[in-house]
Order: sequence, then C-alpha cells, then structure tokens
Amino acid sequence: MSMVKMDFINKASEDMEKLPLEATKPLPRLSGIKDLLMGPAGTGKTHAIGTLVDAGLEVFYVDLENGLESLIGYYTDHGKQLPENLHWFKIGQPKSGISTLLDGARRVNTLSYETLCKAVDPNRSSYNQYLLFLSSLGKFVDDRTGEDFGSVNDWDMNRVLVIDSMTQLANICMKNMVGGKPAYAQNEWGVSQNQLMDLLTFLCNQCNCHVVVLAHVDREVDQISGGTKLMVSSLGRALYSKLPSLFSDVILSVREGNKWSWDTSTPLADIKTRNLPIQAGLSPSFIPVIEKWRSRVKGMESIT
Repeated sequence: MSMVKMDFINKASEDMEKLPLEATKPLPRLSGIKDLLMGPAGTGKTHAIGTLVDAGLEVFYVDLENGLESLIGYYTDHGKQLPENLHWFKIGQPKSGISTLLDGARRVNTLSYETLCKAVDPNRSSYNQYLLFLSSLGKFVDDRTGEDFGSVNDWDMNRVLVIDSMTQLANICMKNMVGGKPAYAQNEWGVSQNQLMDLLTFLCNQCNCHVVVLAHVDREVDQISGGTKLMVSSLGRALYSKLPSLFSDVILSVREGNKWSWDTSTPLADIKTRNLPIQAGLSPSFIPVIEKWRSRVKGMESIT
C-alpha cells in the first residue's frame, strides 16, 4: 500500500475519533394493549370489564348501548362497593316517537328505493351522537362525579378506555352521515366506513393508554370455505376484514350453559392473540392480559 493511501486512512481514522459519539437511540416504549372482545349478546363481555379494574387500571367506560347496568352488576351482585377507579360516560340514542316512526314508514310505503337512498334527512343534525362520542374522547367528563379527566391523547398506560360497543359505534357513525332516513346509498356506506376506520386507527396506533372495544357478532357465509363465520357486527364485510390487524388481541366471548369463557383458537372467527394462550375455555378476565403486558414492559426496561 502506498504512503499516500496510508496517510489518507490514518487521517480519516483520526477525524472519526474526534466526532461526538451518537447518543444511543432509546428503545420504543410499549403502548397499552389494544383489545377487541367480540361475542353474541349475553356472553359476559361487559361484565368482564370489571376485571380491568381488578387489574389496577383506571377504567373509563363509554356506554353506547345501556351496558352500564351489567358493569355495575359486576360489583353490586357480589355485595361490593363501586371502586373509585371506575368512571363512565353514557351517550343516549336519538329520541323518536310514534310520529317519527310513522313518517318513516309512510316514506318506505310510497317512495322507491332509489328515491329513499337519494333523500336527505332535514333533521340529520339531531343525530349527533357520534359527535358527542368524539367530544368525550377529547374531554372525558365522568357522569358519576362530574370530574374532567381531559383528553385520551394525554392519558398514560395506567388508564384504559373501554367502548361498549363497536356495533353501536358503527350505527351512530352511520347516523351522523344519513340521519334517520331508512335507506343508504353506497357512497354513504363508504364515507361512514372511512370515518370509523380513521377513529379505530387513531385509538390503536396513536394512543398510549390501553383501549378495549366490545362488539357483537353476525353470522356470515365465508366466501372461501362456504361455511358460516362469526364476524364483528359493524359497517359491512369490507371493514371487518381490516379490524384484526389493528388490535393486540381479538377474543371471542362464549357461553356454555351458565358459564362464560373466552376462546382464542376457534376457526369460526378471525381471532388472534399476543397476550393469551391459544385455546378455548379461557377464564373471561383481562387480568392475565395485563400481567403479560406488564412483564413485557419490565423486559424492555431491563434492556435500557
């Protein structure tokens, strides 16, 4: 090797030694669990939310379909007092009476399907439950105490947002678009699906707090196997196929006789798990999920 090349290499090495060492890039922090618990009515989905409180989390429950009674029953049915770390916000349904139902029935009876789809509900602004829901995420005011807990954007991993349910959330999202009209155009389905997907993507990918979403299920024909499959009752098949990728765990809640359990292994639904064993007959509790998550957080902290 020539002297010129040696001098160049030595000079480059000296220059590199003078450069400040780049700070070690910190490992990314784990955000909270993002879980979807789905199942038919009466399988203990809302009841299981009490186990999040038992796991030591501060629970913020958004009630869209009168599930609060079941959640409170988790305590009162066993003679327990309501814990201080349980908060809720209830969003009611649009008020309607016989006159509203009669008007809708008359339009269905006299107008074509095409006309019904093209119609615009003049009272659409009264169907504002989806706006109220989004406002509650930006400023969660506890119905129980009146205390303002701020925005989910600022919550840490000691808190969990619970939405009961995605099925009703999808309904109010659609009503925000169409109001009370009885038939929906294809583009209205598309807009509502996009809105709901944007919301779920935000909650699952940008919020540090834990998020648990409850959902009912529909039986649909699997286009590949020809058999029936349980799918989240939401805004159509196109949206459902995108849901599992957003969540840490997608769990099926089932009932056999008078016993509730969870299933993470059935081929009858698109389910997945990162925090539970893959098996049927699991205890219907979020405590093992939170314990697994906490162990992973400790593992990452030990590395740093």
